[in-house]
Amino acid sequence: MGKAVIHRAGEGERHAAGGSSAIIIKAGGDDTAGSFFLSETTIDPGFPGPPLHRHGRLHDMFYVLDGSLTVRLGDETHELGPGTFVCVPPGLAHTFSNTSDAPVRFLNFNTPAGWENYMRELGEATKAGPLTPDVIGRIASRYDFQAI
Repeated sequence: MGKAVIHRAGEGERHAAGGSSAIIIKAGGDDTAGSFFLSETTIDPGFPGPPLHRHGRLHDMFYVLDGSLTVRLGDETHELGPGTFVCVPPGLAHTFSNTSDAPVRFLNFNTPAGWENYMRELGEATKAGPLTPDVIGRIASRYDFQAI
């Protein structure tokens, strides 16, 4: 039988993402038998996000907790407020950013698991400089991520 995982508010595996932006891994493959990844992410105003991309088999999901997350889905751009959920299926071009003047906090779910390794690499990359779309894309290309 597996062991339950509990992370209270602010708890989990924390990774810096530049400025006060942060990724807190709440669950990964080791916790979920490889079935999904979950993080609580906060991004600063002006955070550019990754380049427009698609995934081959990964479902990428976002649930906005605070602020307004800008999400591009194909040719459409949406401003997603608190309580909004979006599930991006494999193959659909998408990206996200924070174009507002306030931080955005959201949950990011991915299935299957494995995305936690990408998040760990992003955290390491912030030690060398800002997370630009090019830096994000270069790291993400090692995972199920095809820049467009």
